[in-house]
Amino acid sequence: MNRRHMLLLMATLPVAALSSSTLAQTLNDLTGAVKDPMIAMLTGKLGVTESQAKGGMGSMLTLAKEKLASGDFSKLTSLMPQAAKYMDTAKQLGAVTGPLKNKAGLNGALAKLGMNSDTVNKFVPLVTDYVAKIGGESAKNLLLSVFK
Repeated sequence: MNRRHMLLLMATLPVAALSSSTLAQTLNDLTGAVKDPMIAMLTGKLGVTESQAKGGMGSMLTLAKEKLASGDFSKLTSLMPQAAKYMDTAKQLGAVTGPLKNKAGLNGALAKLGMNSDTVNKFVPLVTDYVAKIGGESAKNLLLSVFK
């Protein structure tokens, strides 16, 4: 085998060595690099995992759905394209197993996700401040009304 063929063979080995599942995981990792900015903010500022952040958001949105009129809830979720996925995640992770009813119920859901009390206390203000940035004070006040 001449040198050129040997180099060509060696250059193709890494691609050939990738199994289809490895290649799929690599593609998922690359596409997953574009994260939801709200989830990225929560993971960065609170040190929670992505699953905890998504489950926490889903728990918060579940409480909002319980408390808000459907039109107001739709206004809020229009700011969060992943809202339905977050709510599903909260259920899948066992944070939401029934109605949350109030802030104490939300705090319990966040605790089920493995968040300590300090993190739980910081979660809502971080989310409401973020909602204000993307939707204005009226959106923030709408979300805050859920906790009254």
